[in-house]
Amino acid sequence: MSLDVHRLTLLCHAAAARTQPVTFPEDRPLDEDVRSQLPQGGTRFSKAGRCLTSPLLRARQTAEGLGLVAEEEDALRDLHLGRWEGRALHDIHAAEPEAVAAWLSDPEAAPHGGESRAALRVRISDWLGVQVGTRGHTLCVTHAAVIRAAVLLMLDAPADAFFRLDVEPLSLTEISHDGRRWALRSLNVPWKAWASSV
Repeated sequence: MSLDVHRLTLLCHAAAARTQPVTFPEDRPLDEDVRSQLPQGGTRFSKAGRCLTSPLLRARQTAEGLGLVAEEEDALRDLHLGRWEGRALHDIHAAEPEAVAAWLSDPEAAPHGGESRAALRVRISDWLGVQVGTRGHTLCVTHAAVIRAAVLLMLDAPADAFFRLDVEPLSLTEISHDGRRWALRSLNVPWKAWASSV
């Protein structure tokens, strides 16, 4: 039996819009021009066994646009940023500098009234614990914050490394469990590069 008993491919959803100010994401749909330009090739995952998606619109519409049939998984939802969602970091910092400083420096902080980075890490750790009992290949359409949390768990990295990881839209990160432990297989591979290599 192969030691690679379970593989998870974490696909970061498409950018909600081609051009927009840097803001904390809210549950908004992909712009129509973004959806129309999504690369085809989801059928390449036909051997994945199952496909899961965050319940948020930008993830579900990415899956649909790529031709994937995905089941919603609440654990894959984005980091909830409470009243900061939809607002630009620059504007928030101007109005609440101490709150932003606390959020950036303390993984336990949630001054926005949403979810802390520490809580996200626990959520993803718990979800990965459930996945240990599953074999095969699962594709997950999710968010950059979720992928960052998963990678930090793979590497047993400190929480403050969260902001040092860039996860691009439509990039793929793979992790696997060999029956003993999770391991990072690849990080931030562009969809086009992955599709051309399959």
